[in-house]
This record gives sequence, structure tokens and C-alpha cells, in this order.
Amino acid sequence: MSVARYATIVVVGVAATLAALLLGLRDRLVSADVVALLAGAVLAASNSVAAYALVAWSAERSTAWFFRAILGGMLARMTFLLAAVVVGILALGLPRLPLVFSLLAYFVALLAFELAIVSRRVARFTGRVQAT
Repeated sequence: MSVARYATIVVVGVAATLAALLLGLRDRLVSADVVALLAGAVLAASNSVAAYALVAWSAERSTAWFFRAILGGMLARMTFLLAAVVVGILALGLPRLPLVFSLLAYFVALLAFELAIVSRRVARFTGRVQAT
């Protein structure tokens, strides 16, 4: 699966579930909560797309480059997410609970999706290698 297709699926999935959540909770949320939920969802989606892009980029490279990209990318992405949450809470005054809940919920869901896609890709690749 291309990175563009993966990103499209992630954006559509996040937008649809977020719209349903916001519609269902519209009477209980203030505008700051909505912004925090949106920020968490955007951070998780961008993290997922970046992770998949690194996997796709490094798949055709040597094992050393693969691990550099994956581990270095993970460190960079987690550092960025931590900084974004700190800025969101301390500098922008976003409510903590909606921001962290949204970020973690989407992070876990998108991680499961990413692992399913990557494992299929690896299975397809190893199947070709064994057949030749």
C-alpha cells in the first residue's frame, strides 16, 4: 500500500470517527474540549502516517538503515508528540483530559491498523522470497 493511500485511509477514518464522537457529545462539550479532541486526533494521525512512511521508505533498504529509520523515527516522533502535548496544555491551555484521551485512543487504534497493514506487507514479501 502506498503512503498516499495509507494517509487517505487514516484521514478518512479519523475524520469519520471524530465527527461521530463530536456529534454524539455536542451537548456536553465546550469549544476548548472540541479543539483538544481535534488536536489529539491530528497528532495521532500525523504520527501514524509518519511511522508508515518510514516503514515504506526503509523497506527496500538494508537492515541497518531499516532499524535506523524505525528506531530513530520513533524517538523523533515520540519527542515531537511529547512537545506538542506540553505546548498544547501549558502554552495553549487546552484541556488535559480530552487532549490526552483523543491522542491515546487514536494512537492505539492507528497503531493496530498500521501493524495489520505492515504484517500483510511482510507476509506478501516473505511469500515471494520463499517461492523464488
